Amino acid sequence: MLVGEGREVARQWVLGEGARLPGFRGAFLTGSALWARPDDVLADSSDVDVMVVRDPSAPPVGLGKFRHRGVLLEVSCMPDDGPLRSPEAVLGDYHLAGSFHLPGVLADPTGRLTVIQESVARHFGERRWVLARSRQAMDRVRHLLAAMDESAPLTDQVTTWLFGTGVTTHVLLVAGLQNPTIRRRYEAVRRLLAEHDRLACHETLLGLLGCAELTPDRAEHHLTALEAVFDAAKDVAAPSYRFSSDISDEARAVAIDGSRDLIRRGLHRESVFWLVATHARCLAKLSAAGAPLSEDALLELLADLGAETFAARRRRAGQVLGTLPELWRQAEALAPDPDA
Repeated sequence: MLVGEGREVARQWVLGEGARLPGFRGAFLTGSALWARPDDVLADSSDVDVMVVRDPSAPPVGLGKFRHRGVLLEVSCMPDDGPLRSPEAVLGDYHLAGSFHLPGVLADPTGRLTVIQESVARHFGERRWVLARSRQAMDRVRHLLAAMDESAPLTDQVTTWLFGTGVTTHVLLVAGLQNPTIRRRYEAVRRLLAEHDRLACHETLLGLLGCAELTPDRAEHHLTALEAVFDAAKDVAAPSYRFSSDISDEARAVAIDGSRDLIRRGLHRESVFWLVATHARCLAKLSAAGAPLSEDALLELLADLGAETFAARRRRAGQVLGTLPELWRQAEALAPDPDA
């Protein structure tokens, strides 16, 4: 299936089912399916991300990942206030701006989303907005790393450290007008930095995560361990866990097969971010379901990253914070020339 066909399936779902959600105000594409060309192949390990806009007073609904007409959709919801209050607010939001820089509105009964999209498309590449969004990503790094809490469950501790570290890639991707993707962020930033002859910076980012020296064999080992945990977690019911649909039969192609694809393409180090994230989510889902779980395999993976203990993760967080001035210099160099 091609990306354009997957987008059309998403549009049909919105018009046929999404529009019936309480408080529906519109919907738009987001993520890699928006950034890709319509004639690109939609990989089996990829989903199509849809954001449904709803009245802020509408009751919450659980959607997440599910298959529709052969396409894996991931449907999220957001209120129509907040960042969607104006084109300027969207332009300054580093995740949301990328969702409007190309035509991707799937339904717009009020016309507001189209107005936002047209304005964002005109100004998306202006240096002032690009650097504002990169600055927001820098603030996100600081916020997450400052929120590390030794008293929290291990899965929460690891997730906070991991995402705080991983947002460093978004600082650069946003500066380079690339998609600040979630799962494949280290692959994407490697490609960007290679294009600008800055691969030394990529090695720094991998070093901050602790995987610069990780071998393919160790990555395969950790994927095998994750696969067993994933298969144990996918069949338990944990409706209260917000990422429950990410640990399911439908999501296996993304979490497991997608990681295997990276490793087999020589991007074993770039696979580590999602190996850790998925392992933590599996354990969190098992815990939410009251099911038996073992943290041993996750701790083994963390040990390979030099992040097995809270003290070690705190040291790594300090290293990340220490590199932020240089990271910002890289971002400024990648951002569009103001005179272009």
